[in-house]
Amino acid sequence: MSRNNKNALIQKIAKQAFMTFKVLNCSSNGDNKVFAEKQAKLISLLTALRAPDLKIAPRKNKGSSGSSEPDPPPVTYMHICETEVFSMGIFLLASGASIPLHDHPGMNGMLKVLYGKVSVSCFDKLESGQTVSAAPPRFETPVAPFQNASVRRSLLRSVAEYSENSGPCLLTPLRDNLHQIDAVDGPAAFLDILAPPYDPDDGRDCHYYKVLKTVEDPGLAVMDKQGLQEGEKETEKEMWLLEIPQPEDFWCGGEPYPGPVVSL
Repeated sequence: MSRNNKNALIQKIAKQAFMTFKVLNCSSNGDNKVFAEKQAKLISLLTALRAPDLKIAPRKNKGSSGSSEPDPPPVTYMHICETEVFSMGIFLLASGASIPLHDHPGMNGMLKVLYGKVSVSCFDKLESGQTVSAAPPRFETPVAPFQNASVRRSLLRSVAEYSENSGPCLLTPLRDNLHQIDAVDGPAAFLDILAPPYDPDDGRDCHYYKVLKTVEDPGLAVMDKQGLQEGEKETEKEMWLLEIPQPEDFWCGGEPYPGPVVSL
């Protein structure tokens, strides 16, 4: 069968994503009825998507076993397509791998698990006008004076687990825009849609963060997944984040996408 299958589910998803987010880009109100209707259809298509639709399957982790070959990347990306409206690709996470806490400036996003299970910790960045506490607390690890401008107030919105049977995890420019993604109990893969795509020249660059534990609450386990059920939402909690360079133990490799070709 030709990889250029116009009836493939991923082709339908791409077309629906283009129509959905093009409406959003042309509207001053992202909550309008037309966008909501198109987004609901996109969510329905994504919910039905499974790994075999994209010709991918879970892989066994390759141990080094003294081999001279370099260690494989903890995360691999398969690019599917990109337009001025959205980008779409697949992230493959090795067992125990994480995509560190990062943001999506001015972007909407949808994450649909294809195999395995992931835990997604979602945060909202609070602007200066959104007062939650009057001043920064004392941190367990002191922040250097030159780092003060990189400290951000935020809300931990949720820590939830998603599997292939779950609907997509959604983010908007203001809601759940920062998140960390952890593979749970083995390797995992998910389809990722971002609208519009990252573009550093247009102010949409990726920034990384770490949670600052406070002296008052040093034992806080922000990413603790124990006791959480799939889709369960935690009580919102104020947090402090420090913007950091890309963590040294995280890097993302790339490989060809093997599924049906998408044309737009």
